[in-house]
Amino acid sequence: AALHAAGEGFALERANALGPAGWRPLFDRCAGRADEVRAGLGAEVADALDVILSGWPSGLPRGQIHADLFPDNVFFLGDRVSGLIDFYFACTDLFAYDIAVCLNAWCFEPDASFNVTKAKLLLGAYTAARPLTAEEREALPVLCAGAAVRFLLTRLYDWLNHPPGAFVTPKDPLEYARKLRFHRAVRSVRDYGLD
Repeated sequence: AALHAAGEGFALERANALGPAGWRPLFDRCAGRADEVRAGLGAEVADALDVILSGWPSGLPRGQIHADLFPDNVFFLGDRVSGLIDFYFACTDLFAYDIAVCLNAWCFEPDASFNVTKAKLLLGAYTAARPLTAEEREALPVLCAGAAVRFLLTRLYDWLNHPPGAFVTPKDPLEYARKLRFHRAVRSVRDYGLD
């Protein structure tokens, strides 16, 4: 919330290159091989894209977002945030989409279960500084599913196009397929710990 507030009044805009407009083209580049990762993955992602893109909200509050705020991009001193790094994907987009990225990155356990206690704390701290509009709250499930698709697709592309001998190990795209399934089953913001 403090990051979003800090960008208020910043006039320049940078499109989200990995936002909804980029998901279908990225999927098209790896759809033919998606089932090499897991049988049925291609059809699952295609269906999810149809639902998410048809339900994607417009008119929500927007501004400068990080778009990649994973735990390894945040530094702490004790229990206080002391710094943020890796603004490579920073762009102008929906604030609630940035929250959705964080829910995906911070609130799932290693066994792929969603930790509603963590989500409630994350959302509670955010909304204490910047309350969500009713429209943002209502859109949270589709935004979270969209954030899961974004990381599923980039990981899938990297997994399928990993050059032999590369020093970087590709991340498992199926982690985000599991997160996507959770979000697609959500029926209310209560599932994220919001009243």
